[in-house]
Amino acid sequence: MPSVDYQRLVMPIGEAIFTQRSIRRFRPTPIPVENLRLIVEAAVRAPNGGNRQIARFLVVTDRARIREFGALYREAWWAKRRDEGHAWKGINDIPPEEKTHRAAARLADEMKDAPCVVFALAMPPGPANSVIPAAQNLMLTARALGIGSVPTTLHPSVMDRFRAMFGVPNDVAFHFCIPLGYPQGTFGPKISVRLLQGGLHVPHTHV
Repeated sequence: MPSVDYQRLVMPIGEAIFTQRSIRRFRPTPIPVENLRLIVEAAVRAPNGGNRQIARFLVVTDRARIREFGALYREAWWAKRRDEGHAWKGINDIPPEEKTHRAAARLADEMKDAPCVVFALAMPPGPANSVIPAAQNLMLTARALGIGSVPTTLHPSVMDRFRAMFGVPNDVAFHFCIPLGYPQGTFGPKISVRLLQGGLHVPHTHV
């Protein structure tokens, strides 16, 4: 039996799925511990390959640790942009039409202020296919509790420092960094008709 009161999740699953979106700006309000426990327990109950249960979640709420990580995350984000060939030096250099990049750059600046950051990890052999369903469970449960999230990654140039910062062994695979917090804006839906039409593929069936 679950060790937390999952019956608090009264939002219909359809509403959680269809109104979930990437939330990158958070209010400073702390997330209650009981909500974090429920979110993580939902994550570890996700289906996983061979029932090996290799997913692990490192939950960080300490303000000083998050500020320290925020500086590392910002460095990693801009390193990735350089790899992509962008000459941007700061958010003001990003063209207005690059809305997704500008929103992500704002997260890079504000990660240090997130109320909580969760790192999705995996024990050896560490494949992502046993972590992705757990991460989605985590984010859907957060959505049902009115908490926003977005899955992000790190750049190889900062991984050694990340591991040292949080004591993550080298044989434990890193997959996602997921900031959590009550959103400054609103949840979805925010999806275009074009995307809906282009996202459906029904194969031909010969009878």
